[in-house]
Amino acid sequence: MRTSAPGSSLAPALLSRERGFTLLELLVVVAIIAVASAGVGFALRDSAATQLEREAQRLTALLESARAQSRTSGVPVRWSTTAQGFRFDGVPQGALPEAWLAPSTQVLGTAVLVLGPEPIIGRQTVELASSALPGRSLRVATDGLRPFAVNPEPAP
Repeated sequence: MRTSAPGSSLAPALLSRERGFTLLELLVVVAIIAVASAGVGFALRDSAATQLEREAQRLTALLESARAQSRTSGVPVRWSTTAQGFRFDGVPQGALPEAWLAPSTQVLGTAVLVLGPEPIIGRQTVELASSALPGRSLRVATDGLRPFAVNPEPAP
């Protein structure tokens, strides 16, 4: 029940006609919206296409990191695939990851890359695919001068 302070010029009849929401009602609505947003966020999972793109972007970063390490140390770094993921030969053990984030990621064909130590290396390409997304692949490639980049079309 609302009360008016002494000296208030509002009549009780005017106070009863005022409409609005209380703070408690607004807080309940905000809480409902927050719970619904969290539910939608948890319901949206990474699709296989998003995971494949994430793996390709991660591989470009790892290859550029290995290339930079090769140039600074003067030792060639060799990247190759393994049954569990991939391997970097020429860098200290554990310096770079050696596993895919998604277990469904696979390399099409046999891919062995030699990364440096020269500033210009030969044209190199790796084609990634996902067993969860048949028919789609991404190509991680460099022309030898520019950094590795992700291309959506498979290598010709």
